[in-house]
Amino acid sequence: MRILVTGGAGFIGSALVRHLIGNTEHEVLNLDKLTYAGNLESLQSIANNTRYEFVQADIADAATVSAVLERFQPDAIMHLAAESHVDRSIDGPAAFIQTNIVGTYALLEATRAWWSRLPAEQRGAFRFHHISTDEVYGDLHGANDLFHETTPYAPSSPYSASKAASDHLVRAWHRTYGLPVLITNCSNNYGPYHFPEKLIPLMILNALAGKPLPVYGNGQQVRDWLFVEDHARALLEVVSRGEVGETYNIGGHNEQKNLDVVHAICALLDELAPQHPEGVARYADLITYVQDRPGHDLRYAIDASKIERELGWVPQETFATGLRKTVQWYLDNLQWCRHVQDGSYQGERLGNTDIKELIA
Repeated sequence: MRILVTGGAGFIGSALVRHLIGNTEHEVLNLDKLTYAGNLESLQSIANNTRYEFVQADIADAATVSAVLERFQPDAIMHLAAESHVDRSIDGPAAFIQTNIVGTYALLEATRAWWSRLPAEQRGAFRFHHISTDEVYGDLHGANDLFHETTPYAPSSPYSASKAASDHLVRAWHRTYGLPVLITNCSNNYGPYHFPEKLIPLMILNALAGKPLPVYGNGQQVRDWLFVEDHARALLEVVSRGEVGETYNIGGHNEQKNLDVVHAICALLDELAPQHPEGVARYADLITYVQDRPGHDLRYAIDASKIERELGWVPQETFATGLRKTVQWYLDNLQWCRHVQDGSYQGERLGNTDIKELIA
């Protein structure tokens, strides 16, 4: 296939692009705006592959997107471009409305205009795969409750509300215009190349630097953790064999309390990086409790039985194996981390002066 990936320089997007180039014969065009979270260094291993192409563009730029569609003639679009950090959405929701809602609308309209002119056979074979989050469902209260594909939406943050809106737009374009869509909602991803403001890499890098490990509230919030390379495999299964109009929940079957995640990271670092910072006997001594996030959801957990039953996908990594691989990757790739921390991975042209403040 010829696959257009939006947001392919981001964390999940880059894992997907690396998987597509490394494990299939598909051709990939990566369209990414390169905001603070887009990092082309995450794609160095496949950057020179003849089946890979990168275009820097905003999904809200209809003229550029239309030109790319006409030239590349994709068999599928896998739409991952999004603002995704909850804390940032609380501090500045406008960017989330613009990219996640307006951008998705613009992409859908450009796609519909191009798709409607295709010959009937190509039109029927085309797929628009929208990649979303379990946060659109809100939170769970019962200890044994799970998110199902039919769980009503109840988003809590500007981020999750903007993703819920984009999900609704995609479904509407299928129902109203017949655009052949697929939707996936995933649990918390983790793994190599994760931007260092997110929980797991932030804890790893802060610990190595002897900085506090900030835990929201009492740290009892529960998340289902999905290794990003498992997610990439699932996305390929859905775009290749999923049923048009259907939604598939993708989870790692790895529910963990945030505090337990931080303790597990500390234990791995005690083992793998035993040269502690000065004055630190154990990395866990750096754990600090901070004021909870506004509207913080207590528990997420996904029922991923549908994708297993219909497409045969199950995660290959347990949380223990995936976390060990993740911690080791960060220890082995501190230069990549430094380039994010000092902003040199994008340079001054995008003005990412706030990155150092976030990680400090």
